[in-house]
Amino acid sequence: MTNKGHVYVIDDDAAMRDSLNFLLDSSGFGVTLFDNAKDFIDTLPGLAFGCVVSDVRMPGLDGIELLKRMKAQNSPFPILIMTGHGDVPLAVEAMKLGAVDFLEKPFEDDRLITMIETAIRQAEPAAKGEAISQDIAARVASLSPRERQVMEGLIAGLSNKLIAREYDISPRTIEVYRANVMTKMQAGSLSELVRMAMRAGMLND
Repeated sequence: MTNKGHVYVIDDDAAMRDSLNFLLDSSGFGVTLFDNAKDFIDTLPGLAFGCVVSDVRMPGLDGIELLKRMKAQNSPFPILIMTGHGDVPLAVEAMKLGAVDFLEKPFEDDRLITMIETAIRQAEPAAKGEAISQDIAARVASLSPRERQVMEGLIAGLSNKLIAREYDISPRTIEVYRANVMTKMQAGSLSELVRMAMRAGMLND
């Protein structure tokens, strides 16, 4: 594992990819190269969090379309867009679509490194938070319909007896469901379960 994080470089120009690979690798980043945006989008779900550095003008899926697709997927990856000379309107559009910043080629190496470090530092907490939320949502999804009802009762502050009465089953059975809920949700206490429910959007008010 690299100490500075991952960088995904997307550029159809082989010379540009090679020089960025050398620069970023020697600066302590883990670098993955893509010669087109479609391959990157296809592998995105399995990639570790990192910063995307993409050219804006590419055949097929260009940088703008890449931004739109990542936005549609709610990707937490920060994106830096590289533009050719005079592509300022495109760069502005990229920023509107969520690009963190843009660089005009040719750019100074140090400036790119600083931008990547800043982008990763700022986006990482949100990415971690998003990963936790997705993890909790997956736990909620693993509950059976009855376990979910019991969880909803618990987070609403109902006692086992009251939940049992509501669904016309014995309090003893509720205890079994309650234990299952705590195990599946990986919650050590009721307060932790409530926090998870809030995170999963089960407690809206």
